[in-house]
Amino acid sequence: MSYSIGIDLGGTAIKVIAADPDGQELSRHTQATLDGVDSVEDWAGHLRKLVAMIQEEQTADPDSIGIAAPGLAAPDGSCISYLPGKLHGLEGFRWKAALQTDVPLRVLNDAHAALLGEAWVGAARGKMDVVLLTLGTGVGGGILSGGQLLTGKIGRAGHLGHMCMDPEGTPSIVGMPGAIEVLFGNYTVEERSGGQFASTQALVDAYVAGSPEATRTWLASIRALGCAIASYINMFDPEVVVLAGGIPQAGDFLLIPLREIMDEVEWRPGGHQVPIVISSLGEWAGAMGMASLAFTNYLD
Repeated sequence: MSYSIGIDLGGTAIKVIAADPDGQELSRHTQATLDGVDSVEDWAGHLRKLVAMIQEEQTADPDSIGIAAPGLAAPDGSCISYLPGKLHGLEGFRWKAALQTDVPLRVLNDAHAALLGEAWVGAARGKMDVVLLTLGTGVGGGILSGGQLLTGKIGRAGHLGHMCMDPEGTPSIVGMPGAIEVLFGNYTVEERSGGQFASTQALVDAYVAGSPEATRTWLASIRALGCAIASYINMFDPEVVVLAGGIPQAGDFLLIPLREIMDEVEWRPGGHQVPIVISSLGEWAGAMGMASLAFTNYLD
């Protein structure tokens, strides 16, 4: 039987999916992790056991194994080559040797992987030109253009959160002043709200309850996001924009004011409007995206 294994490696959990060539999920498994306590060797040990479990379930080796993780993936797909500040030990860690496997293995950035999952069997299924934004602690993303994942020379392509929106603004973690990540990401909510709200969830709850301060902050944040999305549309001309991560769980409290902003700022030649949708695969998009690599041409 033909199948592949997709793995999403994060600081709190490892998510693993086995899928067939049609994108049908055969099994899924999770393993709790603890960044700062578990070592990368611990994660590798967890993964060896999970891969062995799936091989026993399917009574065959997979066609491929894919691993998604934060950071810049090496051009040869062997490891994460650059990841400052978290998941200590992941940089340069060679997964094929660690998993003791002869099966073809590829490592990708986690937002890139989420994009591929959504394009394969999710909210952008069958689309060839897609922009995906991950909206959570920060803002990440990925770009599918003509059916090909844009990675760039060293893997920086798709880091959409670091687009400058204000040349005089606070720098992002890569030094970009006034980046959309700073204007929308969860980690700056307290600063953006003058210390009134500690999280985006608290901000949205107060917005729903009618708080004037929450309304001001939330709508200003959404305006910045809308202007960024309209800029990405001008750059990449996608068929659809997918919003992934925790913040889009706000649903219409995000989408309704965002669409009002898009009515104002999106360039719509001939009346053409780009749909903005929420991820349908949720936290499993990255694992599914890595499982897709055996059966798609996104990286060709």
